[in-house]
Amino acid sequence: CPGVETVCVDLGDWSATEAALSNMGPVDLLVNNAGVALLQPFLDVTQEAFDRSFDVNVRAAVLVSQIVARQMMRRGVGGAIVNVSSQASQVALQDHAVYCSTKGALDTLTKVMALELGPKKIRVNCVNPTVVMTDMGRANWSDAQKAAPMLNRIPLGRFAEVDEVVHSILFLLSDKSAMITGSCLPVDGGFLVT
Repeated sequence: CPGVETVCVDLGDWSATEAALSNMGPVDLLVNNAGVALLQPFLDVTQEAFDRSFDVNVRAAVLVSQIVARQMMRRGVGGAIVNVSSQASQVALQDHAVYCSTKGALDTLTKVMALELGPKKIRVNCVNPTVVMTDMGRANWSDAQKAAPMLNRIPLGRFAEVDEVVHSILFLLSDKSAMITGSCLPVDGGFLVT
């Protein structure tokens, strides 16, 4: 994509992220999509997994959104932010104590951001996908025996494809959703209705 500038930074490092994004050009649309899934049973959760998960899945969204929102406000323009959450924000999943917690925090953060940034004409929403067939999704869910219990809870009977999540994000970034803010859109084939 012409005009796209790539910035490589550990989003779990607050100072490095601030420094890396301090001189970026104008941003009107932001997607917070960074995430880690360090799966451990609740009784085995480590401080390292807890801290890394919250640093990347929640804290990075706070910082990057602050930087972008402040820039939008200085420029006197509105914009849109979409946080990529998960169906795991709304349901308990085995060995996902920390992951589910981070995504629940991201959903609530989205609502607070929408409340506080709305008067500045900045809309904030999130999407909550099921398993998505990225390279990581295929690697982790290609075992039919492992996938079966999850697929059995999805009325549409399959996991999401990348473009299905992307189209949902593009809708929430576009003017076609101009009156939508503070929403969490499931992209889960009906997983959350079962």
